[in-house]
Amino acid sequence: MRTNKYILVLILVAAAFLSSAQEPLDKYLVTAAENNPGLKARFNDYLSALEKAPQVKALPDPQVAFGFFIQPVETRMGPQQFKLSASQMFPWFGVLKAREDVAVQAAKAKFELFLEAKAKLFNDVRSTWFNLYFTKKAIGITSENLDILNSFQRMALIKVEAGKVSVVDEFRIELEMGELKNQLALLNDNFYAQLILFNNLLNVSAQSSVEITDELWETGFKLDKSALLDSVLAQNHQLLKLELERELAGLKMKVAELNSKPDFSVGFDYINIGKGESNLAGTDAFVFPKIGVSIPLFRKKYEAMVKEVAYMEKAKQFEKEDKSNSLESLFEMSYRDYTDAGRRILLYRNQTDLANKSLKILETEYATSSKNFEELLRMERLLLKYALELEKAKTDKQAAISFITYLMGN
Repeated sequence: MRTNKYILVLILVAAAFLSSAQEPLDKYLVTAAENNPGLKARFNDYLSALEKAPQVKALPDPQVAFGFFIQPVETRMGPQQFKLSASQMFPWFGVLKAREDVAVQAAKAKFELFLEAKAKLFNDVRSTWFNLYFTKKAIGITSENLDILNSFQRMALIKVEAGKVSVVDEFRIELEMGELKNQLALLNDNFYAQLILFNNLLNVSAQSSVEITDELWETGFKLDKSALLDSVLAQNHQLLKLELERELAGLKMKVAELNSKPDFSVGFDYINIGKGESNLAGTDAFVFPKIGVSIPLFRKKYEAMVKEVAYMEKAKQFEKEDKSNSLESLFEMSYRDYTDAGRRILLYRNQTDLANKSLKILETEYATSSKNFEELLRMERLLLKYALELEKAKTDKQAAISFITYLMGN
């Protein structure tokens, strides 16, 4: 039964993203939801909390006692041989239902913790996948720039052999190539480390390959800023959990008030009478049913219980307000990053285009008249910088979208 519940929730979690996630990222989100042990732990915490309700709504166990008289007590009916007692305690009206409501509410709060863990996991998966994309693109861009420098080196070597330029030109190119090769090695190391991190989030083999798109999408939010913030404040699982805990405190207050009411017990005693002088055959005697009441005399204890949960309710309200302020601040910073990334995409796309055109012109000038060699190398460095910055801006935009989506509870 638990397995069926688990599978159902995972299907619902995955379905929420299949309609909006980008290929091939969506399949990794589903894999993470199915495999991540941290998420499974949160879900089992929720299932554990669900099992509390059947426990607290049940009546206390009946009490049965058996007494044997080592020295039978003589009565006019005969000697008493043994005694059997049974009783059942009944709480005040509504206590069991109130306790069940508390347990169910606590389970709901646990479920919000599970959903929060799911949203955080999805954001981690998306962010790491975006980092993998950027590192892969950076490796490709750096390799392309090494090819450009190789073509410059061949050109410079021909000119050095013809005596048209100094051998220093060749040395400068080698210096540039050395730095790029070192940068490329670091990027490859970064990619491997990010790959391990990504696969660990999915709880699959660390060496599993990851499918990465050639180009990252640039889609943005369909909602405006105000609507996004409203969604964060209405759907964030941390806020929902705190609201449930505030309501839970109110339910605990009801239980505390009901605990100050008396409990009742109903039972009976059975006494076995043996053979006596005036009772030759022996007689069983029943005592009339007994009723008991527990009287809550120590009122201060119950008053303190009520005050305790009242303070708890206020604390959760203040905690929720504080969390709302923190989330609004996080949203503002993330939305700033989102808009900034959009501006940078436009900037560096234009910069990359201009750097490409300039590089071709400078390359032609150097090939025909051996001029502007230093400017040629500077422009090559700018082209590398702008190309990397463009891909970084694309990645930053999607990372900001991912984080805001996480704040919205998805």
